[in-house]
Amino acid sequence: MATQTKENYLKAIYFLNLKNEAVTVTALGKEMSVSKPTVNNMIKKLTVNGWIEYEKYKPIKLTSSGTLAAALIIRKHRLTEMFLVQIMGFGWEEVHIIAEEMEHLKTEGLFDRMDEILGYPTTDPHGSPIPDKNGEFNRKSYNTLSSISSGKVVTLRAVGDSSASLLTMLNDKEITLGTDFTISKIEEFDRTMIVSYGTRKDISLSNEVCKRLLVEEVG
Repeated sequence: MATQTKENYLKAIYFLNLKNEAVTVTALGKEMSVSKPTVNNMIKKLTVNGWIEYEKYKPIKLTSSGTLAAALIIRKHRLTEMFLVQIMGFGWEEVHIIAEEMEHLKTEGLFDRMDEILGYPTTDPHGSPIPDKNGEFNRKSYNTLSSISSGKVVTLRAVGDSSASLLTMLNDKEITLGTDFTISKIEEFDRTMIVSYGTRKDISLSNEVCKRLLVEEVG
C-alpha cells in the first residue's frame, strides 16, 4: 500500500506538469485531496527515492528517474485499459478502476505480453498516448470541440475525461473515437452545440461535454 501511495503521488505530479502547472505543496494536496502536512511527509519519501527535487517554497520537480517511473506506471495503466477493451470486451467506461489496481503490479513481462498481443498500440481506448518502455510517447495536439466554430466538420480523437459518467453518456449517444461531427449551430446563451453524426441529426451537446471532447478538423 505504501508503494502504491507513492506511485499515485508520482503520477499526480507528472500530470500537473503536463498541464504546465507549478507543482506546489498546495496544488498537490488539492490534487490528492489531502492536507499539507500529509503532502510534506510524502515529499520526503519521494525525495529519498530519488524521484523528486524539492526546496521549501519552490515548485516540486521530477527528476529524470521520477519522470521515467511515472511514465511507466501510466504505460501499465493504459495498456491494461486497451487490453480490457480490445481483448476482453469491456466497455471503455468500465476499465479505469481496474487499471488503477493493475498499474502497481511489478510483473513487467505481463505488460510486455499485453503490448505484443495488442500489436503495440500507441493510444488507449480513450485516445490518450501510451508511453513506450523508455517512457517516451507521441503526444498529439488536439483542440476541444468547444473551441471549434459552427459549420466545421471534426473527428473525435480523444476524451479529456475518462469518468464513467461521461463515457456512459457518450455510449448512450452512440459517440465513439473516430466519430465525425458536423457542427450546425452553437447556442449563444450557453455555448451548447448542435451537431450531426452518422444517422443522428441535430444532437445537443452541452459546453461542459464539448470541453472534454478532443477533436481534429477534417480536411
